[in-house]
Amino acid sequence: MEKMPLEKIKELTKAAYNSTAVKYHESFKDEVYQKEFDRLLLDSFSDMLPHGSAICDAGCGPSAQYGRYLFEKGHSVTGIDISEKCIQMAASYNPSMNLSIQDIMQTDFAAGTFSGIIAFHSIIYTPKAQVTKIFAEFNRILTIGGKLLIAVKKGESEGIIDDAWYEGNKVYFSNFTEEEISHLMIENNFYGEYTHTRPPYAFEFPVDRIYAIGTKMSSAIYDNH
Repeated sequence: MEKMPLEKIKELTKAAYNSTAVKYHESFKDEVYQKEFDRLLLDSFSDMLPHGSAICDAGCGPSAQYGRYLFEKGHSVTGIDISEKCIQMAASYNPSMNLSIQDIMQTDFAAGTFSGIIAFHSIIYTPKAQVTKIFAEFNRILTIGGKLLIAVKKGESEGIIDDAWYEGNKVYFSNFTEEEISHLMIENNFYGEYTHTRPPYAFEFPVDRIYAIGTKMSSAIYDNH
């Protein structure tokens, strides 16, 4: 079977989230307060950074709920998403946050713009062979010593799915292993600080979640690892 072009895959993601943004917002806008593990991890991530740090919520969705949580802790949060509808809704829900329509694989931010990046279930809509480009972009826009927090669903499969959740829109979906995430960190100049897999809460889709935190290293430090 011929591989689908990356730009086509991105268009599928955009179309799916433009269609389901309202449903997504109503379902997940308060989820961070329902998930103690995620909340405590965000607390720890926040404590790793100085108060008022610039943080990017990469693939923020229509609620930017994880970025909002860090914003309420006093950080300067910018949310980005490929879906126009998601950004429109996120801006309405979070009027004091910076939000813009952008591709997390190729942003328009200057190098070293952010001290932190969070990417909750946003890299999963990209083929595994292409995900390293997202990590490379995260590395580019982070300061040296900046922190990256990734969350993905655990598994080994990838490919086009036609799930009822997306209301007739097909999307490309990639699950990951801890080893794959660790390799992506190392490959893109991040020192792995933390990796953990947790089982789903009873109200979540029934699949384990993987969380990882990495620190951007300088070239000198990277060469010694």
